Amino acid sequence: MGRTTIGRWCLRHLQLLPVAILVVGALLDYNTPPHFSAEAFYTAAPMTAAALLSLRATILAGLGACAADVALLTHFGFITEAGGLSELAAVVTVSAFAIVVNRLMYYSNVRLQSARRIALAVQRAVLPQLPTSIGPLRIAVRYRAAVKDAQIGGDLYSAQDTPYGVRCLVGDVRGKGMDAVRVVAVAMGAFREAAEEEPTLVGIAARLERALLRERARRAGPERTEGFVTGILVEIPHRGDELRLVNRGHPSPLLLHAGQVRSAEPSEPALPLGLAELGADQDRTETVPFPVGSTLLLYTDGLNEARNRAGRFYDPAARLAGRDFPGPDELLDTLLTEVSRHTGGRITDDLALLAVTHGGG
Repeated sequence: MGRTTIGRWCLRHLQLLPVAILVVGALLDYNTPPHFSAEAFYTAAPMTAAALLSLRATILAGLGACAADVALLTHFGFITEAGGLSELAAVVTVSAFAIVVNRLMYYSNVRLQSARRIALAVQRAVLPQLPTSIGPLRIAVRYRAAVKDAQIGGDLYSAQDTPYGVRCLVGDVRGKGMDAVRVVAVAMGAFREAAEEEPTLVGIAARLERALLRERARRAGPERTEGFVTGILVEIPHRGDELRLVNRGHPSPLLLHAGQVRSAEPSEPALPLGLAELGADQDRTETVPFPVGSTLLLYTDGLNEARNRAGRFYDPAARLAGRDFPGPDELLDTLLTEVSRHTGGRITDDLALLAVTHGGG
């Protein structure tokens, strides 16, 4: 039985919980000595319905709780006594309060759904829907935000066809929340324009650098120290069996071919984008083989820094060695499944994956 099926089964049976609470309470009240009160059950039923069910079901649960309490108080002759009236008043009050709680939860859920739709719109506006293929290249992307139910975080990706070849970007913004989203928007806008105009990856990196520095200059206080981006730029020419890389402080991409996995390590480390003023080093373009049948895997540190409960990191190179995948989608789906299993489903950092397979032709 899959997780989705189990979840639906649990939800279906949870909807019967208020009824079960009422029945158990009434049976206990009826079959125990007169001084025993099932008031706790009569108040729990409408509150449970408020959390799980609709307004109509909450009202029915409240009416059922009041009716059951009246029936049992009458049966034991307590309906006219002070203790019995006090108990009934408590049940009526909690039932009315349950209706208020149900409405508050409903409107809170409406606002949450609205926020999710806005977040999805932001994601679609900032992070592009990538094509599944460009010429002989097959492309796949996956994104998982660390914040539960969020649609966008601090990771970014892009791939577009240009006069100079297919150019890709994967990056990770330093910072969280809306500040990180703003930096993502700035970086993506700068990349989309520069990728079409700049003849080299070094030129694209310089344009990104200037855009991020302008963004940081608008900030005040400690926030000016954030907003830099670890990133990797890739250029895959329209013809040939090699690709070019510029790595700015980002995890090195992996090249998979015939069951072998090779890390495309830069010849020298470089500072992240947005921090060039701290060093005088020039960007270096690395050229690596990319034969037909190869797959390039770009990722953010949400992959290689994913920990299990013992504190061990997930090692994508070791896990992928000796394995073949029909295409980039199968590779990324496998990675997401394995990372989730490795971490026990705990996502502590945003995760972006971009895979490009050279299909030949």
